[in-house]
Amino acid sequence: MGIDNLIGGTIWDEYSQKVTDLMNNPQNMGEITQEEADAMGAKLIVADFGAESCGDAVRLYWAVDPKTDKILRSKFKSFGCGTAIASSDTMAELCKDKTVDEAVKITNIDVELAMRDTPDVPAVPPQKMHCSVMAYDVIKKAAAQYKGVDMESFEEEVIVCECARVSLSTLKEVIRLNDLTTVEQIADYTKAGAFCKSCIRPGGHEEKDIYLVDLLEEYEKEKLANKASLGNDTTTNSFAEMTIVQRIKAVDAIVDENIRQMLIMDGGDMEILDIKENGENIDIYIRYLGACSGCASSSTGTLFAIENILKEKLDPNIRVLPL
Repeated sequence: MGIDNLIGGTIWDEYSQKVTDLMNNPQNMGEITQEEADAMGAKLIVADFGAESCGDAVRLYWAVDPKTDKILRSKFKSFGCGTAIASSDTMAELCKDKTVDEAVKITNIDVELAMRDTPDVPAVPPQKMHCSVMAYDVIKKAAAQYKGVDMESFEEEVIVCECARVSLSTLKEVIRLNDLTTVEQIADYTKAGAFCKSCIRPGGHEEKDIYLVDLLEEYEKEKLANKASLGNDTTTNSFAEMTIVQRIKAVDAIVDENIRQMLIMDGGDMEILDIKENGENIDIYIRYLGACSGCASSSTGTLFAIENILKEKLDPNIRVLPL
């Protein structure tokens, strides 16, 4: 979402066209009857999941081939806002033709990414991300029913906010990516801490091992440590005067603080291969990893952004050259 949308646009500018289309015309809304499942030789699974914190709920229907565990048909009913409908519809679509084990690996991040018009622009405002979390949870509920196990057996993440079902790894990623400094900002982006508030700090009705204030304190210490590390290398030497090891360390610190999380969110990353002097220029050779290696913007917008940040933070003569 661009700055123009924030200033001069409307709330609808914060939603992708895919989301607005699915709000009004969902493709997988409906139910699967027992008769329909029997006609396919499939096992019918009906799973309900509701978010007490916001009142939204979703019912997921699967027709599963018991011989292959493949989901032959996937439908949903949603009781909630338009974003919940769009997220549930996308979730149901992603489940089709997957095995139950494959479907349970679908995350709320996958749902949100599938609703984007373009890979680098979020599909929904940050405060509506919890709708895709609900879609993720109902998949686990359906898979648990099919396999006859407890839903929690699929939980590989530490959940910090039970109300919004926000995991520790998601919170750490969002805090770093958006440089969040307050509990209120975390709530805006993830819904964590917006409801019962037990996850904010000790003293709520439910005791936690990790609180939001702990994560903010940890992030602040991390930033100070990164600055101190970079400062130790640059207090006496400018970037041009550093050794190759010092230069790589300095570039890595800037990339970690300003760039890497944005690349990771889009399924990619980058690594520094070499740094060489070329006349008055300092050439930094990098290699894109994952999704970034095939992205069209890796040689245009993304590359310019990386180069501009390094020029601003380290040396105006830096050039970034992808290999």
